[in-house]
Amino acid sequence: KEVASYIKKIGYNPAAVAFVPISGWHGDNMLEPSTKMPWFKGWQVERKEGKAEGKCLIEALDSILPPARPTDKALRLPLQDVYKIGGIGTVPVGRVETGVLKPGTIVVFAPANIVTEVKSVEMHHEALQEAVPGDNVGFNVKNVSVKELRRGYVAGDSKNNPPKGAADFTAQVIVLNHPGQISNGYTPVLDCH
Repeated sequence: KEVASYIKKIGYNPAAVAFVPISGWHGDNMLEPSTKMPWFKGWQVERKEGKAEGKCLIEALDSILPPARPTDKALRLPLQDVYKIGGIGTVPVGRVETGVLKPGTIVVFAPANIVTEVKSVEMHHEALQEAVPGDNVGFNVKNVSVKELRRGYVAGDSKNNPPKGAADFTAQVIVLNHPGQISNGYTPVLDCH
């Protein structure tokens, strides 16, 4: 009940979350049901896509539905970092949130309004013909200095609903757990959609 109330407090529906008592040390309820927890009858979840049930952690993990991959929306790729790689050039990195990123795409970086062409896209040191939502990628861009781009900028297709900076916005932010002190110069990533 304590975990369920915490999950509800942070915005999740407890009925859609599998609660599985486990012991990683002894392997109880990890891959197969444990005989050491006769009181545990199993877990079940209800969500709009249907119901699922099981008795151990691996079944709960297998029941997680993959997130929607919105390739039909405009490209949005928030930058996590920007690198200068010898012999290659400027390589921004980040995760594709929506849309598709391909070599040859003319991208714009908001809010700086820097327009350039994507020369190549890579994920885990392998060239990609296209990056889709969920992919963490690095992409080489033409004629842009590493000093012009920074963490937090958002890349988008310059010809299809390009990202624009907002004059202002109001947000309510809750920091649940932070490892250190937030001070001047701290650069958090805030995704606004």
